[in-house]
Amino acid sequence: MVERVVATPEALELIKELQAQYGQELMFHQSGGCCDNSAANCYLPTDLTIGPYDVKLGEIGGVPFYIGKLQYDYWKHTQLIIDVTEGSGGTFSLEGNTGRAFLTRSRLFTDEEWAEIEPQVMKDLA
Repeated sequence: MVERVVATPEALELIKELQAQYGQELMFHQSGGCCDNSAANCYLPTDLTIGPYDVKLGEIGGVPFYIGKLQYDYWKHTQLIIDVTEGSGGTFSLEGNTGRAFLTRSRLFTDEEWAEIEPQVMKDLA
C-alpha cells in the first residue's frame, strides 16, 4: 500500500539524532498552521495528547505521525514528504535548537494510488 507520509534521508537522520538525545519514543504531529506554520512537529509522547480528532498517517523512521482530522480532510489527496531545512525549527518541536527544522512538502496521489488508499481515508474521516 502507498504510504501517506514518508521522510527524506535527511529527515530520517535528524530523527535518529533526536532519538539519541531524547530516547526512542518520539511522535510527530502535523501542525495546523498556528504558531509554527504548517510544520511537522516532533514531540515526546508525554508532550501532546492524541485524541479522536487526530489521524495516524503512518510512521517515519519508526516514529508515529499524526495529523488533525479537520486538516487531514483538506490534505487527504496528498502524500506528506517530511524533509529538513536549515534554520530555526518550531518553538514546540524537539529539533528547535539544532539549527535545522522539519519541513513538510507534499505531492498529489496518482489516480491509481488514490484508488488504493481511498477506503482507508474514508474510514479515517468517518
